[in-house]
Amino acid sequence: MTFRHPAERSGDKERSGRFERLAELASNFTSSAVFSLLCVGLVAGFAAVHAVGLPIEWQHLAGDSIGAVSLLLLALLKNTERRAEHAVQRKLDAIAAALLEQQEGHRGTAREDLEEAIRMEERL
Repeated sequence: MTFRHPAERSGDKERSGRFERLAELASNFTSSAVFSLLCVGLVAGFAAVHAVGLPIEWQHLAGDSIGAVSLLLLALLKNTERRAEHAVQRKLDAIAAALLEQQEGHRGTAREDLEEAIRMEERL
C-alpha cells in the first residue's frame, strides 16, 4: 500500500483507475443541485425528528446520517483539493521549464510538456 497522491501513482497518464473515476463522479454529483436538495432534506429530517420528539434511536439515526455524509464530503473535498493542487503544480513546473528552454535558445520537450499540462484537466 502506498500513500502517494493518486495522480502520481500510475506511470500511464492517460489511464485513470477506478478510484479516480469514482472520485470524479462523486465530485460532480456533490456539486449538483440534486445533492444540495438531498442535504437540505437530510437536515430538515434531522430537525423534524428532534422537533417531534421521536425516540432516541431515531434521533441517533438522524445524527449519524449527517455525520456519515459530513465525513464522506470531507474525504471527497480533500481528494479534490489534492488533485487540483497537483494539476496547478504540474502546470507551473511546465511553464518554468518552457521559459528556461526558450531563454537558453534550444528546443527540447518542455513545450510539449507544457501543452500536455495545459490540457491536464480534461483527464482529471
